[in-house]
Amino acid sequence: MIRYITAFFAALILVACGSKSDSNIVILETQLGKIEIEVFPDKAPASTQDFLFYVEQGLFNDRPELETGFYRVVYPENDNRKMGMSLIQGGTLDLKTYSAGVIHESTAQTGLSNVAGSVALARYEPGTGNAGAFFINIENNLFLDYGGVRNPDGQGYAVFGRVTKGMDIVKKIQALRTYDEESRHVLPPDFPIEIYQTLYNPVRIKKAYRK
Repeated sequence: MIRYITAFFAALILVACGSKSDSNIVILETQLGKIEIEVFPDKAPASTQDFLFYVEQGLFNDRPELETGFYRVVYPENDNRKMGMSLIQGGTLDLKTYSAGVIHESTAQTGLSNVAGSVALARYEPGTGNAGAFFINIENNLFLDYGGVRNPDGQGYAVFGRVTKGMDIVKKIQALRTYDEESRHVLPPDFPIEIYQTLYNPVRIKKAYRK
């Protein structure tokens, strides 16, 4: 009997040890459906590792004490720089969970590009980006690449993955209502995101995991 019990618990341990995936495919389960992302650890190791850290630590999973989801949408009509930018931005709004900024991996270094479907880190200065804020390009936003004109520093934004399934969900999120002149009063005056690009009802990420 003891032998069978020991074997049973040994099997449980094997199952537990084998349950952690090392797949390069990440699933984001949102309120509107699933988005599947392939990450590129060989081309953008630092950015990918940081994104997978958030996934594996459950920092994108929806729970009362942690606000996660997609909260910003940009399209040509609300692009304040009038460059025709088209994307959605998400992650966590809880700054306490932000990792330290990762080394900036420019598109010149990685050979990747901010084309439609690509996934990249948001940032301020180079080296301040982390997976707490990432975006999905909906159209080719090549001005976000190294040497592009979106940022004065010309360093662009670090691409680390691409959407392989669920671009229809991404586009549904982009089409949702944003704040306007009538509703902006409910946000604090120092709200950090462009007001007309902020979703009135952010789309929650219910769960994120490696496939």
